[in-house]
Amino acid sequence: MAYSSNSPFRLLFVCFFFFAPAMAVYNVVDYGARSDGRSDSSKSFLQAWNAACSSKGPSAIYVPKGRFLLSQTKFEGPCKNNRIDIHIYGTLMAPNYQSLASHDRWLTFDSVRGVSIYGGILDGQGRALWECKNADRSCPGGTASLTFNNAEKILISGLTSVNSELGHIALEGCRNCKVQRVQIVADGNSPNTDGIHVQRSEGVSILSTGIKTGDDCISIGPGTANLFVQDVTCGPGHGISIGSLGKDMNEDGVQNVTVRRVVFTGTQNGLRIKSWGRPSNGFVHGVVFQDAIMNNVDNPIIIDQNYCPRNQGCPNQYSGVKISGVKYNNIRGTSGTEVALKLDCSGSNPCKGIGLENIKLTFQHRPAESSCRNVHGTTSGLVVPRCSKT
Repeated sequence: MAYSSNSPFRLLFVCFFFFAPAMAVYNVVDYGARSDGRSDSSKSFLQAWNAACSSKGPSAIYVPKGRFLLSQTKFEGPCKNNRIDIHIYGTLMAPNYQSLASHDRWLTFDSVRGVSIYGGILDGQGRALWECKNADRSCPGGTASLTFNNAEKILISGLTSVNSELGHIALEGCRNCKVQRVQIVADGNSPNTDGIHVQRSEGVSILSTGIKTGDDCISIGPGTANLFVQDVTCGPGHGISIGSLGKDMNEDGVQNVTVRRVVFTGTQNGLRIKSWGRPSNGFVHGVVFQDAIMNNVDNPIIIDQNYCPRNQGCPNQYSGVKISGVKYNNIRGTSGTEVALKLDCSGSNPCKGIGLENIKLTFQHRPAESSCRNVHGTTSGLVVPRCSKT
């Protein structure tokens, strides 16, 4: 039997195939959402959310094909149930940046547990704001596209985020979250468009994800523990960065981070740790960077403990962030600059327990160079370039 994409037969099939039999399903269209890309559907989405959140059993929100315009929207918990699946088949569109000027977040999930997002496209429509900033005009700061705050047991799977005004996805104060098979796309010159930001969070996994953006592909902030990153491609972008850390005196540390099987192409950095050159009680401990490929990366391996934008607030000071137990294993490929290995550690708190194993980085078909200061550690296997201070 033939049926249209909007027929009740189609909806019945989708519900039966993708949703558990006992799961209540809430279609945003039933609450007045319009897929014309012009009508603000945020109230309809919130009504569907409130219905799903109020359900005593597992529930699902269904977003059909089409383009749905949403203004700044906050989905709040806690909910009466611990499983809400959001299936997105269409595109969620942000309004123009003037409409979001007073907000730093576009879509936010706050104090929720057991929320899963499957599929869909988030279009931040940030290009006009990028052009404003790159022209040095007076512009709003911008909004992050998708933020989970104070959340637990979150899954983001198969989502595509394009043209965010600022960061694409942020996990702040979250526990036991997984991001998998996500695609993130923005221009290489789009300012401050971090791909995935993790901060004050524990037990986060980022898997099988491609990130093209104008800032860090993955940024790892204070208070991050037990982070696992695997099978990620990055480029363009600024690489995978722990930091910047140490901006504040009292700051949570970063510990137990594993990054493996990653590929960087044409990025500003590869594997980076950076901290402000100012006093702090922060730290980085227990980090493993393993099986990384560098394709024409300006700074394939870099620790920068003298980070100080515009040389304000930290001239002539050493970083208080203590970096220890960082292992680099099987890192290979090409550098876009002569110095492929740069470990610029703090004079007052030298890096300790830095391990280099099986490193082979070249520059223009010859061995690359290194620059190392205040570093203590070991090397094993073939290490090119070799850090003479290590």
